[in-house]
Amino acid sequence: MPITFDTPVQYLTGVGEARAAGLAKLGITTVGQLLYHFPRGYEFRGNVQAVATVPSGETASFILVAATDVSNTMLRRGMVISRLRAFDESGSCEITFFNQPYIKDSIHKGCEYRFYGKLIVEGSKRLLNSPVVEPIEENKPLPNLVAVYPLTAGITQKLLAKLVKNALDQLIAQPGAIPELLPDKVRAENNLCAISYALTAIHFPPDFDTLSIAKRRLIFEEFYRFALGAAGRGEDTRRAPMLADTDTAPLIAPLPYTLTGAQTRAIADIAADLSSGKPMRRLVSGDVGSGKTIVAAAAAYMTAKNGFQCALMAPTEILATQHYNDLAPLFEKLGIGCRLLTGSIKAAERKKLLPALADGSVGVIIGTHALITEDVRFHALGLVICDEQHRFGVGQREALLAKASDDPSVTCHQLTMSATPIPRTLAMFLYGDLAMSPLDEMPPGRQRVETFVVNEGYRERLNAFIEKQCAVGNQVYVVCPSVEEIEGGEVTMEDIRLFDFGYDAEELMRPQSKPKAAVTWASTLAEALPGRRVGCVHGKMKAADKDAVMRSFAAGELDVLVSTTVIEVGVNVPNATLMIVENAERFGLSQLHQLRGRVGRGAAKSCCVLVSDAKSGSTARQRLDVMRTTYDGFKIAEFDLSERGPGDFIPRGEADGDVRQHGELRFRLANLCEDMKLLESAVNAAKEAAKQP
Repeated sequence: MPITFDTPVQYLTGVGEARAAGLAKLGITTVGQLLYHFPRGYEFRGNVQAVATVPSGETASFILVAATDVSNTMLRRGMVISRLRAFDESGSCEITFFNQPYIKDSIHKGCEYRFYGKLIVEGSKRLLNSPVVEPIEENKPLPNLVAVYPLTAGITQKLLAKLVKNALDQLIAQPGAIPELLPDKVRAENNLCAISYALTAIHFPPDFDTLSIAKRRLIFEEFYRFALGAAGRGEDTRRAPMLADTDTAPLIAPLPYTLTGAQTRAIADIAADLSSGKPMRRLVSGDVGSGKTIVAAAAAYMTAKNGFQCALMAPTEILATQHYNDLAPLFEKLGIGCRLLTGSIKAAERKKLLPALADGSVGVIIGTHALITEDVRFHALGLVICDEQHRFGVGQREALLAKASDDPSVTCHQLTMSATPIPRTLAMFLYGDLAMSPLDEMPPGRQRVETFVVNEGYRERLNAFIEKQCAVGNQVYVVCPSVEEIEGGEVTMEDIRLFDFGYDAEELMRPQSKPKAAVTWASTLAEALPGRRVGCVHGKMKAADKDAVMRSFAAGELDVLVSTTVIEVGVNVPNATLMIVENAERFGLSQLHQLRGRVGRGAAKSCCVLVSDAKSGSTARQRLDVMRTTYDGFKIAEFDLSERGPGDFIPRGEADGDVRQHGELRFRLANLCEDMKLLESAVNAAKEAAKQP
């Protein structure tokens, strides 16, 4: 029976019950989901090197002749080591495989193979350990680019590639079996390839140009899906609380500072929304330190003084606690009950809090996703504030909004805060159903964080600078682009994106600086800075463990915090005066600007050091120079948008499950966006499609 896009994946040859369960962990339960499980990167095996010329530790491809047959040696505990020697015109090397006894039947003396792996040089010996082996056969060219997929236990790269090829072969043999979302007219107007070509090329690209064509089509499709969903939402006709008293003077007047014009305008926008009787859906976007918290406080105050309740949901417990510590004293002076609800509060405290929330005694509740648990009930929920809304799933936000009323014709107001300055043009597309209030002015007295760009040659001086900061009681952030070590030689999606924006193939194929890994680099710094307390935090840690490390840093129990970009949204640490970003060329400018905003929050002078070996005059170096000379987040965002596309501003979802969850697109290729014109074209095409009967 022919397979379809909706055929369960277990009906593919080679997929049994155990493999189907493993694939399900990757969000793959149907053939269609299998084909939309895109590679996370590509191994570039076409750059063949002479074995005698490659330095130790570099991953490359080698065309070698087997000088000996494979010999298997049995060791204790069932370990099998397989060895052979192979050579090319430049020299020879020893090749070793561990626990792969079957390799003996795959490699034969005198035959030629392509080996791909990391070469190790030990004295006069050259070694390859467990490389990928591909036989050289006449009229069967080997691929230059080989997909590298996200995996889970029991699912290998080889298996995924085999399943994808099997599925594609069967579907392409059936005209129309692969659903084509884009109308012919849309594809023709935007010079986009067919879906069958795109899916084949994204999984099995013969070259970079073909990969670029496929990627462009699939990115357009993602935006098109997103825009179709936005166009289909229509106007919200539900009722929301109409607030009669929107005077915020009692809250604002006692503040020890004057609001900026942008803050004043944002509060006025919110007041108009809250008094209209229509549901407010507003986005407040601005730099770290631009004053979003007091704007949110004003919205909560207006809501509470009119007899309704406000719930502020933050993505982490530590951020929720910070908001509570900042806002509770303000509200208590005004006679408004403000409480904190997180997953870690004690059962006895929770038992007292829930009735107070249900009877309206608590006017403002600040918390994490603990707010959406079933036993949390409100007396009259009038406003939901989401801090960093892209950190929450749609289901979580909807669950909180649903607590406003049992009547489907009634809802509450929504206010979203984002610490990423979003250009108006992009916000119009991504948040078309949200009104926007940009906080594009910084409060007076806010210190500028001086920014420097240095290369690896400054490493000793950098370590000395860290030591100097710690010696006077200050703290330091060090941000790395990856969690753990990545093998060299792998061309990542980020590299492909760079290729699409002006890097030629030769530039891409040159050895890249190895990305610093947070886990390894934390150990390295601990050795280089004896006596200093070095911590590490990254996205693969459990939420409780991440919070514990961040709390330790905020409490001054750590001198140096090595992390990935998980600290983009984090706790306020006024004592942190130095931000170091390793491999800075691998980050978007908006990301770098966010990271820079983590320091400069106290009285001491603060610095941000961007470490990169990007050559002077290169595109990467020019981008970093923008960071060095520009401090306006909105200007940086506009530059980043024009250079890189909108990837850094788009919520990144996990690469699992359906493409759509409750109407929200979970972008798989978000960091590969072509440019604003592609996004605009997709949105315009979707709007036209939505008009059709």
